[in-house]
Amino acid sequence: MDTTRYEALAAGSAFGLVVIVVGGLIIAAALVWAIGLGIKVKQREPRTPRGGEHPTLPESGPVHETQQRREPDEVPRAEETGRRLTPHELSSSGSRRSEDQSRPRWDDGSSGSFGSGGTGGK
Repeated sequence: MDTTRYEALAAGSAFGLVVIVVGGLIIAAALVWAIGLGIKVKQREPRTPRGGEHPTLPESGPVHETQQRREPDEVPRAEETGRRLTPHELSSSGSRRSEDQSRPRWDDGSSGSFGSGGTGGK
């Protein structure tokens, strides 16, 4: 009986096993190195501020912030103007400042956009 063939197959599978083990060790070493590098980078960053060190809003409120009501800037249809608009004729914003700047208030007994507007469980 010729065992040379079986010995060659066994040697090949042993080599494959060694390659898998060495590859696994290389991957594990790379992961350990990456974790160590991440820890070093984290230590170089400034620490997060504690509770009393966070910046606070000034008494006058947010700086450089405006509140305004906007309404959609409708694009005219081709049937109305007689021609199609080109991209440079469109504005950069899809809305414009509304003429009525008063804040909308819900009517008493109205639920806004939710439900049927009934009394809601009363």
